Amino acid sequence: MTGNNNGGERNGNAVPAPRDTGGEAIRVRKGMFGANNGGDTSGYGGLIRTITLPGAASRPYGGWFDEVADELEGALEEQDLLPEHAIEHTVVDRDELTFHIAREHLVRVARTLRDDPALRFELCTGVSGVHFLGDKGRELHAVYHLRSLTHGRIIRLEVSAPDSDPHIPSLVEVYPTNDWHEREAYDFFGIVFDGHPALTRIMMPDDWQGFPQRKDYPLGGIAVEYKGAQIPAPDQRRSYS
Repeated sequence: MTGNNNGGERNGNAVPAPRDTGGEAIRVRKGMFGANNGGDTSGYGGLIRTITLPGAASRPYGGWFDEVADELEGALEEQDLLPEHAIEHTVVDRDELTFHIAREHLVRVARTLRDDPALRFELCTGVSGVHFLGDKGRELHAVYHLRSLTHGRIIRLEVSAPDSDPHIPSLVEVYPTNDWHEREAYDFFGIVFDGHPALTRIMMPDDWQGFPQRKDYPLGGIAVEYKGAQIPAPDQRRSYS
């Protein structure tokens, strides 16, 4: 795609920049798979790694990224919406452009990206949920992948919400393909997509308690029976340490 080719030309190579050279450290992770209360069943208990989110980028972003940012900001101003009120910050990382959007302006920004002739991001390929326990006040993130078939470009939108208020506007009215993706993110992460036409569980049973892909969800899961034998949950198995 054009977006990938232009990104390669911007940096001159395809080697990702190391994450620990900048950005915002939100957590120090010890071990593997989040098992902290029991014995180490993975053999990776000695790992220590800083979890860092990429920081805001500064102009110029390079290539067509500036063109998209300029057009989006101009289109929002024409709607009497100050860009800095809608776009919290912009990240350029791994040759990808991500706009972090204030959740109350998400629908308007998405519709602008879809309808503006110079932008024309006609397709949203889905929304992914992310849970960062250390990102206080914005633990839940929803990430949207937008593709412009007209211009051959790919960008992302990212929206955050706190665990205590997990509400994000639904984009189904703008991108109908998000219907089941939003249901999945609700099912696994507990993100409530306000305005969704039928926000119900899609994978877990209707009476399931909790959201199994949140980082504070118990790791142990459910014991499994097999031919009369019972396999203990992962955090109840033997320790290698």
